Amino acid sequence: MITGAAGHVGYDLANLIAHGSMLGKHQPVILHLFDIPGMVHYLHGLASELRDCSLRPLEKVIATTEMSIAFANIDIAIMLGSVQIQEGMEKKDILGDTLALFRAHGEALERYAKKVVKVVVVAHPANTNAYILSKFAPSIPKNNFSCLLRLDHNRAIVQASKDSVLCILSTFSISIAKRLGVSCGAVHNVVVWGCHGNTEFPDLSHAYVIRGDKKIPVSMALDNEDWTKNAFLNHIRDKSTTVSVEAMKATNASVAARAIVDHVHDWWFGTPEDTWTSMGVYSRGEYGAPNDVIFGFPVTIKNREPTIVEGLPFNDWGDDKFETTARELMSERQIVLAACKDE
Repeated sequence: MITGAAGHVGYDLANLIAHGSMLGKHQPVILHLFDIPGMVHYLHGLASELRDCSLRPLEKVIATTEMSIAFANIDIAIMLGSVQIQEGMEKKDILGDTLALFRAHGEALERYAKKVVKVVVVAHPANTNAYILSKFAPSIPKNNFSCLLRLDHNRAIVQASKDSVLCILSTFSISIAKRLGVSCGAVHNVVVWGCHGNTEFPDLSHAYVIRGDKKIPVSMALDNEDWTKNAFLNHIRDKSTTVSVEAMKATNASVAARAIVDHVHDWWFGTPEDTWTSMGVYSRGEYGAPNDVIFGFPVTIKNREPTIVEGLPFNDWGDDKFETTARELMSERQIVLAACKDE
């Protein structure tokens, strides 16, 4: 199921799923497309287009504005739908509006979805929206809720240059892969810690690059700590914030949709040996992160169960970045819990 399916990201994502990019070309898919009544014309147009493509993996398309239909017996929930965020809105107002929406969606998951459903939240603020869903769907395991950090993870590997086809809004920098003279697939084990947005902590200190038959630490290969600490980190954060605001515009849709596909594909089929990915998952205090939030960690995945990678040290400036993003999520959680008590 895709919520907010009638938007630009939903359009691209639905096509990728229907073509088999997420779950494979031999896996039959029943695709539930959900959106608000005001988008019903576009919703049914997308469903009609998908049917007309006669794609092998696509067994059935259900387009609806009814939660009881959209959430019924689903295996995977991709939450694109969000409240409209106006420029200048305070965090407490944004979270107050998003609480109402994601409470309703959480209650729908609890009532209609399979208890093994895998949930990925894309809508900003993604970490806290995923937390809200888990709070109002208590019978679904906490480990089944996640938020999307794969877009930031992918960008940390490939910082798009001005002329790249992956460029969205930025005119900054060349990719890590280009800096190192390798393909994107040769760069492994980047981490994006914490909260998706302008406090997230993209970390290259554990990443490595394959050159020939050797694994070389990215920090050693780059040999430019100032770039890593400042320009690189700020660029990834800036892109994250920009896409949170602009996510439904067509210029960003294909990149976001591709990241969602990567996220779910790894969750479904697992991560390669000796390789991790970044995913917002339920925190039980690992690495000193706050308890009871959805927090970005490095994870390996086997049998559709993410496992947080243990024992990674921080460099001398990483602790402060980690604590900053942790405080952001604690603040959002406290606002949401206070709003729940006020109701």
